[in-house]
Amino acid sequence: MSRLLTFLLALSALATRAADSAAGHDFFENKIRPLLIEHCLKCHDGAATDKPKGGLALDTRAGWEKGGEGGPAIIPGQPDKSLLIRAIRYTDKDLQMPPKGKKLTAPQIALFEEWVRIGAPDPRSGKPSGPPLSDPNVVKNHWAFQPVKEPRVRQVQSSKFKVQSPIDAFVAARLEPKGWSLSPPADRRTLIRRAYFDLHGLPPSMAEVEAFVADKSPDAFAKLVDKLLASPRYGERWGRHWLDVARYADTKGYLAGDEQRRFAFSYTYRDYVIRSFNEDTPYDRFLTEQIAADQLQLGEDKRALAGLGFLTLGRRFLNNINDIIDDRIDVVTRGTMGLTAQCARCHDHKYDPVSTAEYYSLYGIFASSQEPAEKPLLGIKLDGASHAAYLAEKQKREDEMEKYRVEQLDKQIALLRKRTADYLLAADEVDPKVARASAGASRQNRDKYFQERKLVPTAVRRWQDYLAKSASAKTPDPIWGLWHAYAKLPDDKFEAEAAKLKVGQASSLTSNSSSQAPAQAVQKDGETGKMPVLLSPFVAAAFQTPPKTMKEVAERYGKLLTDADAATPHADKDKEALRLALRSADAPPNLPAPESDTLLEDARPRLRQLKAKVDEVDATHPGAPPRAMALVDRDSPTKPYVFVRGNPGNRGPEVERGFPKVASLGQVVPFPAKSSGRLELARAIASKDNPLTARVLVNRVWTWHFGAGLVRTPSDFGVRADAPTHPELLDWLATRFVADGWSIKKLHKVIMLSATYQQVSDDRAECVKADPANTLLWKFNRQRLDFEQLRDSLLLASGKLDFTPGGLPVDLTAQPFATRRTAYGYIDRQNLPAMFRTFDFASPDVSAAQRFQTTVPQQALFLMNAPFVLQQAQALAAREEFKKFTTDEARIRFLYETIYQRRPAADELTMAKAFLASPGEGAAESAPNAGWHYGYGEFDEASKRVKKFTPFPFFTGGQWQVGKDFPDKELGHLLLRAEGGHPGRDAAHSVIRRWVAPRDGTLSISGTLSHMNALGDGVRGRIVVSSAGVSAEAVAHNGSAELQVAGLVVKAGDAVDFIADCRTGSNSDSFNWAPKLKFTDMPRRSKQAPPGGFETEWDAKVDFTKPRAEPAKGLNAWEKLAHALLVSNEAAFVD
Repeated sequence: MSRLLTFLLALSALATRAADSAAGHDFFENKIRPLLIEHCLKCHDGAATDKPKGGLALDTRAGWEKGGEGGPAIIPGQPDKSLLIRAIRYTDKDLQMPPKGKKLTAPQIALFEEWVRIGAPDPRSGKPSGPPLSDPNVVKNHWAFQPVKEPRVRQVQSSKFKVQSPIDAFVAARLEPKGWSLSPPADRRTLIRRAYFDLHGLPPSMAEVEAFVADKSPDAFAKLVDKLLASPRYGERWGRHWLDVARYADTKGYLAGDEQRRFAFSYTYRDYVIRSFNEDTPYDRFLTEQIAADQLQLGEDKRALAGLGFLTLGRRFLNNINDIIDDRIDVVTRGTMGLTAQCARCHDHKYDPVSTAEYYSLYGIFASSQEPAEKPLLGIKLDGASHAAYLAEKQKREDEMEKYRVEQLDKQIALLRKRTADYLLAADEVDPKVARASAGASRQNRDKYFQERKLVPTAVRRWQDYLAKSASAKTPDPIWGLWHAYAKLPDDKFEAEAAKLKVGQASSLTSNSSSQAPAQAVQKDGETGKMPVLLSPFVAAAFQTPPKTMKEVAERYGKLLTDADAATPHADKDKEALRLALRSADAPPNLPAPESDTLLEDARPRLRQLKAKVDEVDATHPGAPPRAMALVDRDSPTKPYVFVRGNPGNRGPEVERGFPKVASLGQVVPFPAKSSGRLELARAIASKDNPLTARVLVNRVWTWHFGAGLVRTPSDFGVRADAPTHPELLDWLATRFVADGWSIKKLHKVIMLSATYQQVSDDRAECVKADPANTLLWKFNRQRLDFEQLRDSLLLASGKLDFTPGGLPVDLTAQPFATRRTAYGYIDRQNLPAMFRTFDFASPDVSAAQRFQTTVPQQALFLMNAPFVLQQAQALAAREEFKKFTTDEARIRFLYETIYQRRPAADELTMAKAFLASPGEGAAESAPNAGWHYGYGEFDEASKRVKKFTPFPFFTGGQWQVGKDFPDKELGHLLLRAEGGHPGRDAAHSVIRRWVAPRDGTLSISGTLSHMNALGDGVRGRIVVSSAGVSAEAVAHNGSAELQVAGLVVKAGDAVDFIADCRTGSNSDSFNWAPKLKFTDMPRRSKQAPPGGFETEWDAKVDFTKPRAEPAKGLNAWEKLAHALLVSNEAAFVD
């Protein structure tokens, strides 16, 4: 009956924790080790002293595991119970580290908390696990940094070995001393399934299996491999492997505000990678294009520019350029050479010969590059009608944005005209030199002046320039001549001196003043008492009575000009002159671009929304012309310098742009003075003389074939990495790879034609006991289908798989379910659907070395209950090929051949018929959501209760949100996920996790509200009981706050709401808060469960789930049998 059972429910282990992964070690090296060195090891370095303070040594893992006088310093996975965390939080006055008021900052504390939370990964052994840079001899002799030389292929002595390839000889060299041999070759059905899944990610058809089994020619398998490599299915499978390395995603990660989260043309990089694998682009060329395609002579075919997505498609880190460049350095160095250069951002690398200076040499290369405002076209022809529709839609959205921008700009310029008096006064009061000051006290005073009066600095400066130009004119200005006369008067004598200026009725200005300045002005005419300045009659009329202050002068001019302001010209020339003072092209209020952008601050949120709508057309419209997510050189290269301890504000010595010496065998690679150096970097990486590049790639290919590499850490070839299990084999593959023109397809064939690859995957007792990890390759590793293989195989069996290549990504989670290959699925790095994560999809946040296979209950639950899986079972039983059979036996045989590519055994036929006769219950329902409800609402300050609770309507598989589109256009980033969430844009849209009491009782509640971002103003958390009001409240901003309640009495049906609001603004308000609840009055066990059941503990993170799934509707017996076979163990494994 085993082949009819569903995928095992009795699953043994949870996911591999970060503590056991390379990613966890990288977190330690990048984040934790620098903090330990800077803040802890002065007192707690066990290597430096026999008696570290308090008996606690923090220089090794063993040190903190043993702990000091108070016991173990860290309990992995439990920060709240770890003494180290308690000490750095300063929550205990008797336990504070670092001491004497040197408390760590909130972000630093948060890093330690996260480190402990993920299991405290720490690669340090009792002794230093790798040489420091001060030990050049050990580094110099490290195997990965030696030149690659082709080793001699030894003769195999034992007759047990069937050597089909030099690979087998190198494997035999490790097996023969133990008296072992390779396992027998796999049978033909197993071998063809292995090859198909390996190269295509799909099973063969029954007809293909039978044809291969019947082909007795000695080169049958070689011909099969050639056929598989020639298919476009190959690039879709192996391109996806590389996309893991490239941390490919279609979104930018978390971003504040309304910036478009999607990369408009990410898919062009994905399609470039698939095409490159299908065309067998030489790997050295493939690498060069991904780092510097813009600097190659591409001719008319520009498609290689899309390869630059390798650099540009990483997380955007709230647009922090230093983090973006760090990510690009990491994907290049780890992805192509297995060097963890990222660790040298803050300090010289402890294990690899990459200094901080060399890190910033690389930094300078990428800082000298930028993404062009207009991304280059790839020259791919499009359907004419679709392209026309795209152009029309984009123009419509651009027009909408421009209309709004112009409207808002006109409003602001109208406001500038309306406040002419204020700007004239400011132009007089603020010294022009101060108005242009860029630093110092003068600027601070100026800025304060402008802020208090709500003035636009640029507009003030334009008025000053305008008036200065008028004052210097050879002919006195009829409008502004009087202004200039008043402006010359001293402030302390203004009223008296102004009274001496006589404004005549006939537009002339006379003066009987004896003060020096006006007298000189009068004497220009040679006639005392008169100044031949012709004034506008409107100006003359406004100043028939003398002003008392310059402010009054500004107010009269302001009224004069605003009264004359109009959109259309005046017939009266004098009045029209006044109108033009505010309306002409060079009038002060008419700020030109880009200065006018300063007027649109209040309009920016809406403009961002409209711009996002424009960008959305590029990202989603099938008629959008494909463009490259490219990078180009800046006009002038950046001169890099070291950021001391990684702080860009702490400037260290300048460095030259360059390449780590270890990867060039100590040779200095010259970098040009007038370009970024990306091309030189690419060539240095893709050089046959680079000791790392070829080794790393052949090891990756080996890993993807066998499930484990010759080097067990595919992205870390540094000193802390274990030596290769077969070093000579690694170097032989590397030299053969380069000699074969860096051809990955030829490398596949070399590996797959070996007897080592073609072994059975069965265990052998003596070998398992001595070598349980199969490091000696005495068998082929049994492999389970990964996410893409599993989903695509289900679709293939159902007859629904769509082989359409390339193009825009498709949502794999929304109904009706997309049927494209999984490689074309939409990858949202910020909100990766639970389906992806459940089946160990590679994190798109960082370059992934390999996928770790886990076995967790959620996998079985998905296969048993997910609508997608059930629909494939229904579709399989509805296929025309199935329906044409009229007997049960023929139909059962069709199901077996379609799913397993074999015929059922006699006992399997018997059991299947029995199953059909008594199909049992319908599909299982998913677990209920343990009393939890998820939504949003408003906390009422008056009643201290939740005013309104609105359940979230949309579940992505990993989080609850307002709708399919995220962020929501109205409510922003409002969401809830297992560990936390993000509130809406105001207090009326606080995010709420609601728990409903199943019975009367007394509760204790614990939990930590964490907000780890210096931006914004943090979040406020409240625990509110419907029957009692607020039980706890705290604010977290760039730190953590405990929210705990003891002795809380609740009645059955009471709602306990865990509310998080944005306080005054929702920028950067992602938070973690997954409370735990426990009934402290345990009900006495009895045969009769008390109301609400026996359950006494709830964990928000563990219990987080989607709503109860609807039972499968109308599954007939055949559909249930198809479902049982589709999710069986045999279908889930390659062998």
